[in-house]
Amino acid sequence: MGGSGKGGNLKKAGNSESQAEKKAKKSKETPLSPISFLTWFEIPAHDFQRAVAFYNRLFNVEMETSEVNTYAMAFLPHDKGMSGAIICGEGSIPSDKGPLLYLNASAPLEDMLPRIEEMGGRLLLGKTLISESAGYFALFLDSEGNKLALHEK
Repeated sequence: MGGSGKGGNLKKAGNSESQAEKKAKKSKETPLSPISFLTWFEIPAHDFQRAVAFYNRLFNVEMETSEVNTYAMAFLPHDKGMSGAIICGEGSIPSDKGPLLYLNASAPLEDMLPRIEEMGGRLLLGKTLISESAGYFALFLDSEGNKLALHEK
């Protein structure tokens, strides 16, 4: 690795900075363009059908599903940007620990929150004001035991 022949890792005479050093220096000087760091998320499930029914009812949608090998996925609808899926398969372990995912409320929270317990989830924190500009949120456990939030602006 690092080139063939003798001295493959040595800098060429007269070249004080390697290409890697120039790139590193440039990246430190150039601010990041506005990008989305999140591109995809997966909500794990033990019981795929139960989880799909929970989210279909919560958002009043019919998710497209796919089963490949030992994995099943139900895709949350989206217009553009980041999206995600309910996933069931090896290594997909629901949890109320770890990062908290905020889902965009598709209806007023007052309409959505009763559906959580109706479908086997549990409301942890009802509609709560973040700020006038940021809107409201609510915390819940889904039918599989995942801790998530709904956000209404």
